[in-house]
Amino acid sequence: MSNSKDLTISKKRIVDIDPEPKKVLIIEDEANIARIIKLELEHEGYKVEIAENGITGLEKFSNGYWNLVLLDIMIPKLNGMEVLRRIRASGDMTPIILLTARDSIPEKVSGLDHGANDYITKPFQIEELLARIRACLRINQMMEIKLDEQLLTIGDLKVDKKTRIVTRENKNIELTPREFDLLVYLIQHQNQVLEREQILTRVWGFDYYGETNVVDVYISYLRKKIDDCFQSPLIHTVRGVGYVIKE
Repeated sequence: MSNSKDLTISKKRIVDIDPEPKKVLIIEDEANIARIIKLELEHEGYKVEIAENGITGLEKFSNGYWNLVLLDIMIPKLNGMEVLRRIRASGDMTPIILLTARDSIPEKVSGLDHGANDYITKPFQIEELLARIRACLRINQMMEIKLDEQLLTIGDLKVDKKTRIVTRENKNIELTPREFDLLVYLIQHQNQVLEREQILTRVWGFDYYGETNVVDVYISYLRKKIDDCFQSPLIHTVRGVGYVIKE
């Protein structure tokens, strides 16, 4: 993309309606290109900042929160590949789209291998860039939702379903597999009164054979670990019915 003619603008726009505008960082040394992209993104409702070289780009990235980065590969002081490598080495997974004037497969493969989410070759149509941005943000949002589903919370109690780590007041709580499954089921139905038979079926399974008071026993185990050492109890007994977990 050597001049502004390469950026064609259609009359119809797809605007991402969001109460919190998405923030985009453009790391691009060609001022005219960066300015045009910034204007187009702002027209779409994004909040945009520009960095003209790799060093400034990394500084701005580190000092702010960004939903997406547009990163030119051929930038001064610190090239785009190195900027990408450092961002990913820090563990940050903010979506990054590479802007490249080179249409070579090895360079594109290298960028993707270093952690880029997508790339677009100059010159490009602005509609294509906007579509790629929307796609990256949509995929990232879906991933964030998935991660949120893995983390269960009630009050100051946190349960990570993936790592099976349980904490309360930032203190780790060791649970047995059955205690963990019971706690997860309670939190997934927090503020609902659950009957003993209901808990038994869901946590122990339809084919469970054994003591019928096993639910009461394990509720007791859980209380000792997540309630007794803390000021506010979460698990409550509903006499004649069962149990409920609530703040």
